[in-house]
Amino acid sequence: MRITDIKTYPINIKGGGVQLVIKVETDSEIYGWGCSGLSGRELSVVGLIKHFRTILIGKDPMQIGAIWQLLYRGQYFEGGRVITAAISGIDIALYDIKGKALGVPVYELLGGKQRDFVECFASIRFTTKEELLEYSKICIQEGWKVLRLAPAEFETQEDKSTFEPRLSIAILADWITTLRKEVGNEITIGIDYHTRLNVAETYSFVKRMPAGTIDFLEEPIRDQNPGTYQELRRMVDVPFAIGEEFASKWDFMPFIENNITQFARVDVCNVGGLTEAMKVAAMAETHYIDLMPHNPLGPVCTAASIHLAAACSNFSYLEEVNTPAQYMGTNAPEFYRVQHKLHGARYHISDTPGLGVDFNEELAKRQEFKLVDIPRLYRNDGSLTNW
Repeated sequence: MRITDIKTYPINIKGGGVQLVIKVETDSEIYGWGCSGLSGRELSVVGLIKHFRTILIGKDPMQIGAIWQLLYRGQYFEGGRVITAAISGIDIALYDIKGKALGVPVYELLGGKQRDFVECFASIRFTTKEELLEYSKICIQEGWKVLRLAPAEFETQEDKSTFEPRLSIAILADWITTLRKEVGNEITIGIDYHTRLNVAETYSFVKRMPAGTIDFLEEPIRDQNPGTYQELRRMVDVPFAIGEEFASKWDFMPFIENNITQFARVDVCNVGGLTEAMKVAAMAETHYIDLMPHNPLGPVCTAASIHLAAACSNFSYLEEVNTPAQYMGTNAPEFYRVQHKLHGARYHISDTPGLGVDFNEELAKRQEFKLVDIPRLYRNDGSLTNW
């Protein structure tokens, strides 16, 4: 069996999101689906995959590890988010092909399953205190035990593009303290600050809440300087969840080796696919760090993350943005005729060969793709801050 073509499908989904789906075709009837991240810069990945296509035509799709090395190291400039995002989509598709060819689900190629289902956390996006309490209680009533808060309180302002960190931490510390009192201690609560704070603001935020209010803090500051994150680790006593922007095991290395993070937010569609994600999982296991995969992209990313979680011993929760309280539309049923289905707050692990997902290629061909950029936030003084 040989690779005959690689096709890319950037698509717009209902709700305004974008997904980049990759198809790897072979000279048999078997093909594989992958997905690439790097949201808002999909066309840069499409361009790189055109380069990779010339390298991969005629290669044996079963040699996944060798192909990963070829794509990562087969040019003068190694690594970077664009390269690993492109590799991710191809790598996932190759696992889909190999699983179908051998008649086994992808997790069997990763060592076999270690659990019967994959537990999820509910991503709760809210703009007001009332929304926070309402959406959280809806999810809890439906059996969800883990809430990851995604605050957007700044959107209640007349200018939704303005974000002031000190105002935000004052508001959210109060709201989340109330949430903890109302839902009790059995519920796990985390918050994603989306790299909007600095070190001092992060410290102030944590100290404004009683101990035990939150169970983990995701991405409070930017991650380019592991040493700064290590200093912050010494200042606050709340576990960190870091890594959704990381583009390789090398990015994860200082955060794992220095015990800076307590949850590895590996994104299988950005880190380099399943091949690289399994190596991150092994590194994390040596430090008793669990995976908490980043999963905002749709059914292919979800499927790959489920197989990763199935095969790893050190796994806690998978991100889920479509919950009983909010439907974000990322599962895009008009595009995905076959996909993994939620059962309450978990995914059951299927024995379908390959990834267990299929894509409506004809619909994608008919759709005109429109670029969608990420929002931007500014301080009151007009300076740029992180979204």
